[in-house]
Amino acid sequence: MESSTEKILITGALGQIGTELTKRLVDLHGKDNVVASGLDRWDKKLTPAGYYERMDVTNTHLVRQIVKDYEISTVYHLASLLSGTSERQPQFAWRLNVEPLLNFLDMAREGLIQKIFWPSSIAVFGKGLPKENVGQDVILNPSTVYGISKMAGEKWCEYYYEKFGVDIRSIRYPGLISWKTPAGGGTTDYAVEIFYEALEEGKYTSFITENTAMPMLYMDDAINATLQLMNAPKENLTVRTSYNLGGMSFTPQELAAEIKKHIPEFEMDYKPDFRQAIADSWPASIDDSVAKKDWGLHYKFGMPEMTEDMIHNLRIKLNIRK
Repeated sequence: MESSTEKILITGALGQIGTELTKRLVDLHGKDNVVASGLDRWDKKLTPAGYYERMDVTNTHLVRQIVKDYEISTVYHLASLLSGTSERQPQFAWRLNVEPLLNFLDMAREGLIQKIFWPSSIAVFGKGLPKENVGQDVILNPSTVYGISKMAGEKWCEYYYEKFGVDIRSIRYPGLISWKTPAGGGTTDYAVEIFYEALEEGKYTSFITENTAMPMLYMDDAINATLQLMNAPKENLTVRTSYNLGGMSFTPQELAAEIKKHIPEFEMDYKPDFRQAIADSWPASIDDSVAKKDWGLHYKFGMPEMTEDMIHNLRIKLNIRK
């Protein structure tokens, strides 16, 4: 493998996205060019990165020191508190989701960093918008702490690009589904939990009602899209807030029906909780045509392909025979 001149720092490297993105970046750039970071101690089984820093991203001095020590050129800043958890800790969620981003933007303005990736979310949308095929440039009206913090972050990204030329790139992720790592406190977590429960218990109680459609994306497609965006020529990018990603859209009832094709005895019931109100404020489907035009976004997984892959891999992971 050729050595990369790009030195990469990943925050939130042990999270749902970070775990898989770190592996892909190591495959592309070599482990010695990738620094993972998180709040936990280093467990070499969790991340293949050549270096790991136990780091609180709100510790501005420590983060700056690590960027300098490793001569970091690219940052994937994934550390955040997700939608469900943020509602319980609103002030902490604001500090964690916004202030470290500003720190990285300042480091890029000063020339310490050349490029940043920062994830936004469909949580930036809200009441008053059409439920279907929500466009790239709609007015944002979030009603959750998570959505408010992501909307603010998007505007900071655009501001630093326009004022200082900072090259920061962003995607509005829909719900993410992965068999490799558990979900982390989001409103779309049911779409991960359901597979574990279906295989282990044969039944699942959804905290989202049966006919609530939300946009979802299989993790393989999420990682591919992230890397596509980061590798796109700067001059091709027309969006400096955050690009829409649509993925697939389905309801809990539709996902349960797909799972029953593989596990006929599976049963589903519904007991909505506080996350239902969050889901009701989000779109049912997203228009991602701008990302397709600007940097060639495309997907490999629809609901049938995702369901088959999840069940196949979780049977192996959980050591469950058919």
